[in-house]
Amino acid sequence: MVDLPMRLLTLLLMSLPALAAEPGVFLTHHSDREFELTADPSATHWRVAGVVIENDRFGKPVPGHRTEVRSRWTRENLYILFSCKYKDLYLKPNPVMDQETNKLWEWDVAEVFVGADFDNILRYREFQMSPQGEWVDLDIDKSKPRFAEGWVWNSGMKVKARIDHDAKMWFGEMMIPIRSIDTRPPKAGNEMRINLYHIQGPEPRNYLAWQAVHNPSYHTPERFGRLRLVE
Repeated sequence: MVDLPMRLLTLLLMSLPALAAEPGVFLTHHSDREFELTADPSATHWRVAGVVIENDRFGKPVPGHRTEVRSRWTRENLYILFSCKYKDLYLKPNPVMDQETNKLWEWDVAEVFVGADFDNILRYREFQMSPQGEWVDLDIDKSKPRFAEGWVWNSGMKVKARIDHDAKMWFGEMMIPIRSIDTRPPKAGNEMRINLYHIQGPEPRNYLAWQAVHNPSYHTPERFGRLRLVE
């Protein structure tokens, strides 16, 4: 639960336009220091523009599920904040937060698919978190027939999530070590391939995507956008 001023500020921030430099580009803004995960979009370090997800996998609008995503980067980590509108939560019973939860995607989740290999786009990493703070990370190689078994890989990611039941919103923050995605030292101008997703509700579920994949599977890397590191 949050107090009224924070809720009003959060709703105001969610109502502002979220702009990227150009279509299909998600900007991550530099921070000169690491910061604590709070899943609080009103925090000073989160006063940056992001992108909005309002459509499904095929580019069709999904009313009532507006999702905003913002990002910061440091010398060590990539931070990503999701602010997710929902109608009815669909949560895994008996959540476990001290180890990853395989098949977390069967419940409500926010997802980041990101890779730095532009020559082999079938290699990328998948990061998920739930409104309860569960998480899973996967090393994906789509050239392999059982690529989803990459969940045994460990990136060192951390997450923080919270639910505002009155506003029907949940907020989730990821901290992902950049070395788990990219072999290059992070610097302004670097780009990666990325897509952002939000799965919400019981059947029939809502499958939202930042960049429409025009496919039932989110694992369609040829449709990914770009993540660009900026000052």
